[in-house]
Amino acid sequence: MKVILMQDDKTLGKKGDIVNAKEGYARNFLFPKKIAVEATPANMKVLENQKKLQAEKEQEILDEAKKLEEEIMKITLVIKTKAGENGKLFGSITTKEIAELLKETHNIEIDKRKLELDDSIKALGNYTVKAKLHSKVTAKLNVIVTNN
Repeated sequence: MKVILMQDDKTLGKKGDIVNAKEGYARNFLFPKKIAVEATPANMKVLENQKKLQAEKEQEILDEAKKLEEEIMKITLVIKTKAGENGKLFGSITTKEIAELLKETHNIEIDKRKLELDDSIKALGNYTVKAKLHSKVTAKLNVIVTNN
């Protein structure tokens, strides 16, 4: 019997998959627990519409991420901090500080966990910070660290 999975299942597959299940298993376990529904033509149409809506939503999120990437690529953040004689900082610049400064100065809110530093910023100079906006979109933000 063909069924449409309504939620992920370890043994059968992922939500939205159409799989074959034994009739007794489907009627006595999958249907009562609402893990699956029978693959009737009406249910197939509902599934297609849900997949179409999901694809549109994902495309919209991707487009927003690309717009944000273009905005971020134009920005150069200048961070003023205290440094020693040889250009070493007292402490280091963290992704949290970069995210807060980005929000304050440009009103762009990015989670600190989405910012990636190649090495920790412990000296004066120019740095490139990667911002993971989407699984397919990564923006590069220029950060200049200067002495106070």
